[in-house]
Amino acid sequence: MELWYTEKQTETFGITAKVRQTLVTEKTDFQDLAMIETEEFGRMLVLDGMVMTTVKDEFVYHEMVAHPALFTHPNPEYVLVVGGGDGGVIREVLKHPKVKKAVLVEIDGKVIEYSKKFLPEIAGELDNPRVEVIVNDGYMHIHDHKNTYDVIMVDSTEPVGPAVELFSKGFYQGIYESLKDDGIFVAQTDNPWFKADLIQTVNRDVKEIFPIVRVYVANIPTYPSGLWTFTLGSKTHDPLLVDEASIPEIDTKYYTPELHKAAFALPRFVRNLVK
Repeated sequence: MELWYTEKQTETFGITAKVRQTLVTEKTDFQDLAMIETEEFGRMLVLDGMVMTTVKDEFVYHEMVAHPALFTHPNPEYVLVVGGGDGGVIREVLKHPKVKKAVLVEIDGKVIEYSKKFLPEIAGELDNPRVEVIVNDGYMHIHDHKNTYDVIMVDSTEPVGPAVELFSKGFYQGIYESLKDDGIFVAQTDNPWFKADLIQTVNRDVKEIFPIVRVYVANIPTYPSGLWTFTLGSKTHDPLLVDEASIPEIDTKYYTPELHKAAFALPRFVRNLVK
């Protein structure tokens, strides 16, 4: 008998993958968690019925959360990752030698636990001495740490369950206050096909707080629609003014120095959402 996992991405559309085995299913204190092994994408972390990451395509998302902001900031010594308990963004952050300390604040310790167990290629740097892992509410951590970080990255689920407040204007204001005077933040902001209203709302809210706001995109096949957006807010540094020649080659599979600016060249229908 064949087993298939289907993510219902809208009321009328979804994606499906053939399952080789189910590794774990658990209702944590915050969400329904599953770790499955699929034929096409390998091991897959699923939270509340939504694909969070897979072994095959995880590098796209994690590289594109981390590198555009870190190569825009001239000296990103202190970095905060909110969410991201799988450890993929932390792994990418540590590829930057200027980073002295990376703090991960994940509300659900079970995500960290099972990622270390079943996704070692993604979570392998969580025990790095430059990393501090805190199991707590990222919203409150930001509220309690003013003028602390050079770069803040929001690696959240979609705005359901414990992640709802991570898409609020109050959260973005808290991020602004938690950043130093030349700080940068970036957040995943879903897809323009099914969540156009969300992208418009986030863009409007961030523009009311940060003087420089840019949206960029990447292709992530297991995420809804495959076309994913990220919103970057900056106090002083503009990612479009980064000299491509100054970006060193690092160990990546998706991000390149040439892609740094190219990712900000939006399809017209996406550009119209964020005018």
